Order: sequence, then structure tokens, then C-alpha cells
Amino acid sequence: MLTIIKQPEVYSPDYKGKKDILIAGEKIIAIEEYIDCSSLSIDVHVVDGKNKLVVPGFIDSHVHIIGGGGEGSYKTRTPELMLSQATLAGVTTIVGVIGTDGTSRTMPDLIAKAKGLNEEGITCYVHTGSYQVPIKSMTGSIQSDFMLIEQIIGVGEVAISDHRSSQPTVDELSRIAAEARVGGMLSGKAGIVNVHVGDSQDKLTLLEKVIDSTDIPITQFIPTHMNRTIDLFNAGIKYAKKGGYLDFTTSTIPKFLDEGEIKCSKALKVLLEKGISLQQITFTSDAQGSLPAFDDQGKFIGLQIGDMKSLFSEVRDAVLQEEVSLEQALHVITKSPANALKLNGKGELKIGNDADLVLLSQDLEIETVVSRGQVMVEGGTAVVKGTFE
Repeated sequence: MLTIIKQPEVYSPDYKGKKDILIAGEKIIAIEEYIDCSSLSIDVHVVDGKNKLVVPGFIDSHVHIIGGGGEGSYKTRTPELMLSQATLAGVTTIVGVIGTDGTSRTMPDLIAKAKGLNEEGITCYVHTGSYQVPIKSMTGSIQSDFMLIEQIIGVGEVAISDHRSSQPTVDELSRIAAEARVGGMLSGKAGIVNVHVGDSQDKLTLLEKVIDSTDIPITQFIPTHMNRTIDLFNAGIKYAKKGGYLDFTTSTIPKFLDEGEIKCSKALKVLLEKGISLQQITFTSDAQGSLPAFDDQGKFIGLQIGDMKSLFSEVRDAVLQEEVSLEQALHVITKSPANALKLNGKGELKIGNDADLVLLSQDLEIETVVSRGQVMVEGGTAVVKGTFE
């Protein structure tokens, strides 16, 4: 069966004007001014794109797909992700991670959940490991994980500058990055190290020491939660000027913002004004992860859950509140993460890529979501749900 989207305004994420988009199976096979399917003898599903915007399906590359949390004891373990939580948020590609709890949240669980989400219709990869060092890999080594397990594309999230981390040394983090780099080269994957950065005064010091003292390129790391404090954000600007990636967490709560966390939409505007390339900037939701609050002595005092809908919400706010162009704002949840993570066929609307796309209203509300050629959301309602939803 073919699907044709008629005459939306196409953002690839760069603006292409009004086009027809033809989908066959899971792929985009044509993007033209006008496509006539009237002579075909097979069924063609027509989606009216008039007065709509069509953009690439969103990539959320930091999601606790099997749940996270636990910082407030067992009752605070967060639930796993359900399919429609992703699709209703416009997300068609996910990277799953394990956070603080690398004991009861395991790599077999993570990989099985990723396979399940793939079966249900979206694309899911994972990183090997968790906050803790040494890395608890699936096969016994990071390199083997990359080479032997299709879903594993990186390492993380490894925690630094945080009282919950294993307090890794320069040598330990260097060895992790070196093995990830070689494993990535051998497997054709990016092999990045996703680095959780906490709110300690050390900020990015450990990463900078690794980069300064080894041959490992700065692009082997993606530090995340870089909007956590104004000091960390400013350190991130200096880091980005050296060529590094920065990832910003869209899930937050008013208390964190009141305490100095920077709203992602605002962060994007500032970075662009500072001349940081869009290719170095990504947004992620940290969905299903815990949003724990601690007092000055490190005592747990409260918990909420990351929400995947925050991902596009911050992109929308960047456009409507911060006057960032839609083209620029879309990059941080489409093309930029696809390039950084070497997600072939993702992040861009072009012939031969996966048919992952989102139709937006003129006021930037999600209306239709297509994942690998299958309509998952229509009229703002999930028409395909997860197995146990």
C-alpha cells in the first residue's frame, strides 16, 4: 500500500515549500511539487496536508524506557515507557538508557524493551551501562556489545559531577571512551559516551581532562543535563566553542526553574546568539526518569517523572516565545541527534529515508504521526497503541 501526503509545507527540517510526499512500505520514495497516483492500480491512502506543516519524526535520545528512579527507595521506581507516550509526543526514534539503578534495571531488560518498542512500530536503540563505573556491559565488554548487539549504539549514561556517581577517574573515563570509539569504528556506529552531568562545582572538569590528556576527540562525548544550572550552562558554552556536543533536558518542574535551571527554549536562543552550531545542540526529554530533589546535605526530598511531551513543547516555545526559526528549532530533535548518533535514515525528510514524520497544525500542535510508514496518531489521537495499553 502507498501513502501520499498532499500539499503540506515541508520542513526537512529545512524549509522546502509545499510538496507531495509519497511513502511505500517504511520508506519515503518521492518528494515532488505534485505526484499523480490516479493511474495506479493499487490502493493509495491519501492524507490531506493542506494548511499543515510536515516535519521529520522526533528523535529522543535519552529515555528511561524501562523506568528509572529509586532514589527515594523502592516505592519511587518509575514506570516503563508505553508506546503511545512516545507517538503522541511525535517521537518515532528513541535511545533507551539506564540511570542511577544499574542493579534492578539491567541490560537484558533494556534490550528486550527496545525490541518490544520496535515490534510495536517505532525505532528504539539503547546505550550500554548506567551511572556506575565500571560499565556493566551485556557481553563483558563495550566493544563486543557494539559489534554483536544491533540495538546498542553507545555507552551511558555515565555520571560525573554528581553525588550519585561512582566518582570515576580520568583514566577510567578515558578507557571507557577509547573502547567505545574503537567499538563504534568496528561496528559502523557512533560509539558515543552519554555523560550525565550533575550539579557539583566540578562541572565538566573531568571531561576536559580526558580530552586534554588523550587522543580521544571531544565529539566522542555527549554531556547531558547541560541546562541544570547557570554555571554549568556557561561552562557548556566554553566546551561547545571547543567543538563539543551539548544536550539539554526538556523535562523539568517549576522548583528547578526557580532554583536556576535554564529553560531549553531559552538555552537554544542563547547558544545560537553565541554562534554555536546547531549540529552541536540536542534536546532530550529524560522521559520516565526521576526528577529527584535533594537538600544541601544530599538528602532526598521529593520526586517527579520526566515527560516525553516536553521535548516538542520546548521546541515550540523556542519558536513562539524566543523567536527562533522553526527550521533551527527542529534541528535539535531531528537532524542534529541523527548525525551525532549516526542514525542512518533518520532525522531528515528525504528520498530513501525512513517514513517517520509528524504533521503539525499552523499553531504547531501535533496532529498526525507516521512511524516507518504506519500512521500511529491521527487527529491528535493514538490509533495504534502498545500491547498492554
